[in-house]
Amino acid sequence: MAYRMNVKKQQRVSSSDKAADSGTPKRYHLIAIGGAVMHNLALALHEQGHRVSGSDDQIRDPSRSRLAEAGLLPSAEGWFPERITSELDGVILGMHAREDNPELARAQELGLPVSSFPAFVYTQSRNSTRIAICGSHGKTSITAMVMAVLEAAALPFDYLVGAKLEGYPIMVRLGTAPRIVLEGDEYLASPLDRRPKFAHYRPHIALISGIAWDHVNVYPTLDSYLEAFRSLIRGIEAGSHLVYNAEDATLVEMIRALRAEGACRADVHPYTCPPYRVEDGRLVAHWPDGAQGKDRRMTVIGRHNLLNAAGAAAVAQLQGVDPRLTYDALSRFPGAALRLQVLQQEGKRCAIRDFAHAPSKVRASTEAVSEQFGREAVLAVVELHTFSSLNPEFLPGYRGALDASGSALVYYNPKAVAAKRLPELRPDQVHAALGRKDLEVYTDAAALEARILEHQKRHSALLLMSSGGFGGLDLETLAQAWVGAPPS
Repeated sequence: MAYRMNVKKQQRVSSSDKAADSGTPKRYHLIAIGGAVMHNLALALHEQGHRVSGSDDQIRDPSRSRLAEAGLLPSAEGWFPERITSELDGVILGMHAREDNPELARAQELGLPVSSFPAFVYTQSRNSTRIAICGSHGKTSITAMVMAVLEAAALPFDYLVGAKLEGYPIMVRLGTAPRIVLEGDEYLASPLDRRPKFAHYRPHIALISGIAWDHVNVYPTLDSYLEAFRSLIRGIEAGSHLVYNAEDATLVEMIRALRAEGACRADVHPYTCPPYRVEDGRLVAHWPDGAQGKDRRMTVIGRHNLLNAAGAAAVAQLQGVDPRLTYDALSRFPGAALRLQVLQQEGKRCAIRDFAHAPSKVRASTEAVSEQFGREAVLAVVELHTFSSLNPEFLPGYRGALDASGSALVYYNPKAVAAKRLPELRPDQVHAALGRKDLEVYTDAAALEARILEHQKRHSALLLMSSGGFGGLDLETLAQAWVGAPPS
């Protein structure tokens, strides 16, 4: 994939530097304000004292209620070019908006500074040490772990994170600290800017957690996806740092090749999972704390989260945090919302919610829960919800991803397939692609819920994986019902 833009469009996007200068309050308009990050950016700017307006053609909760509480909810859904006036200091464009958006056209007509949100975030943090957490999986968890360590070390920081974290009412904070921790997404920056979001951040410290092909709607080939990460590595300046997962063969080979051709100029810092054991359903990790090391009982679930913690520890070391403080903070880290989040637990019965949707994430989460609770204890349920996962050509990537569980169910909503204008997807296609003989595929949410509860006597750990909502199921109530079942 080529990361180029039309010259005129590039000028419009980059000209947002002037509008982003801090100091006196500014007037910003957010196109597609209802997005997960966009509405948090609106809240953050409002909290800083800026005047914020916005538009969107669809705003759902929690965005709707949070914007309403702050007095930022648009009076009506839709696009209103008349709201774009020369009095605005800048327009911030969300990925949800289309290139022919009428408000965008009006902003361009008036010559207003237009920025994607990652470009805007960069201008707000250009005087800070930028720490970007990137990779196909684990970004949110590692970002949250780094934040937890910096908080414990009393080191001030700004942040941009992809999930709501306990103690942080807003997912974005800008312009207040000498460093910023950024969740570096590889998805496109905006309809005008087809580069990855992380291409804008110019990190002083970049972490890459691993690479597994995703987002086939914008990266139609594996190599186009890999090129996004190659471009990230090439862009890290000499004297900056690249922290990377040394257990990921694709990533290791990429860095080796780029270093051989002189295209990787950063100082490199590999990390691996620490030694560990499982005791009473809890992970006990052996961290290199002093000459002999020290064992610590962890709160997080799964080997891959220990690997994430090792990456966070490497970043913290580059910020000068004492290792003992780092490992103590990581041992207490409860996990990010929807990342192997325990919904309900009673004794050995447990219901866990996870955001996993891409094949590598589904595999890692399933293996993590099975390792701690035992394979036969686990019922793994995954919803195919994203553009990639509902694409028949991408489905074979899930082969074997659920094999670590005792039983496995898959759900998808045919209406979601139609809404994304994808070819019809049949249950037998899903079954054949995943390659598990006892796999059950459902397209009706009520039938799925009933089948889950039928598995109560056979399994004690329920793992629900989706970036969606399982067709509107009340997962909290389902979790309570699961945990309240009599033991087998």
